[in-house]
Amino acid sequence: MGVCCSKDKTSTGFTDEGDEDYKEEDICAGDWGARVRLKGSCSMASMFTQQGRKGINQDAMTIWEDFNGEPDKIFCGVFDGHGPAGHIVATHIRDVLPSKISLAMKSSEHNNSDRINEGDSHNDDKGCSKHSDKDETYHPQISSWTKSFIKAFEELDNELSLDPTIDSYCSGSTAVTLFRQEEHLLVANLGDSRAILCTRNKKKRLVPVQLTVDLKPNLPYEAERIKSCNGRVFAMPEEPNMCRLWLPDENSPGLAMSRAFGDFCLKDFGLISTPKVYYTKLSSKDEFVVLATDGVWDVLSNKDVVKIVASARKRSMAARLLVGHAVQAWKTKYPNSKIDDCAAICLFLKLPSSIAKATSGFTERSVNQRTGSDKLATIRNNDSHEAQETTTDNDSKEEWSALEGVTRVNTVLQVPRFSTDNSQKRSENKMLNDG
Repeated sequence: MGVCCSKDKTSTGFTDEGDEDYKEEDICAGDWGARVRLKGSCSMASMFTQQGRKGINQDAMTIWEDFNGEPDKIFCGVFDGHGPAGHIVATHIRDVLPSKISLAMKSSEHNNSDRINEGDSHNDDKGCSKHSDKDETYHPQISSWTKSFIKAFEELDNELSLDPTIDSYCSGSTAVTLFRQEEHLLVANLGDSRAILCTRNKKKRLVPVQLTVDLKPNLPYEAERIKSCNGRVFAMPEEPNMCRLWLPDENSPGLAMSRAFGDFCLKDFGLISTPKVYYTKLSSKDEFVVLATDGVWDVLSNKDVVKIVASARKRSMAARLLVGHAVQAWKTKYPNSKIDDCAAICLFLKLPSSIAKATSGFTERSVNQRTGSDKLATIRNNDSHEAQETTTDNDSKEEWSALEGVTRVNTVLQVPRFSTDNSQKRSENKMLNDG
């Protein structure tokens, strides 16, 4: 199971008008006929990464079209490694996680026991909880998807701990992943990478909606779990705004996130691999989603990112343009700091105009047309567009400054001694799906 890096010569793919950036040689074969990309772009998405000045690029990313062998499903993921072997861990997660999620989702389709009964709400010992019974439109399918993501994340982390070929004791990786099927969008986040949605307000202006929370040790509910496991959370004098996760009796490793793959030196002290999973029901107002590592968010605001991506002349260049702006922002804002690795995926939610015109009979089903069992969880209140965490707990009700992220110089401050090793921008009112 997984990615086979042989070329898929039979696949053609869609392209924007006049766009020559979609290349067949960038396509690999995935499970159940999925079309896997590790670089480049496709008709609905673009991705790009650039190495910083801290050494080897530890960011990785992937796009799986026809996820689970179904043309209306797509999976995207961005992974940020840290530590001596962080690049190895991030690459491993990139290659294995989509397959595990796919398999878990396939299995859950034939397993009714995966459904969560309404009203079954409680906190577990990992800081994650069942869906709240207050959401009357909640549908078991969303629960099944959520459980599949969580299961895949946790199983992969456990397998990583037993893999002798990867030194993940003091190295690890974050992950922000996305699954879309028609109007249903599920985002799973582990660590301090981030996902945002670009939508339109009542005045038709582009606005960002943050879909995830940056999972850092200073979040109250994260700090509480860490401290209950004898881990320590504090900031060093030289960086008072950056709380880190430390071992009980040693000022190391100083991890700038509270959840991650790997980093097994901290797994007994509050670090977990359980992702936060969020569900959003899309509408015709929504334009695109951006997934990016913290190298982007440390220097660009959510509003900056939306403006940059919307200004791209071609979809295939959107991620490259975004990363380029982030790198320049590092040089301007933090000239004395080493530029971090930056990686981004831009997923566009509407077909390019060239494809839409050529696709006879294609229509988007309105949310208002949904009835009966076709009604899934609606995450809209008037014109506001809020992400709903499908594993709701107390933390989802708190307003916290971590939504804007925290600038940091290094993810891992210190490795333990026992380790072995921005052309004029397009008007905001212009549609993004003109190809």
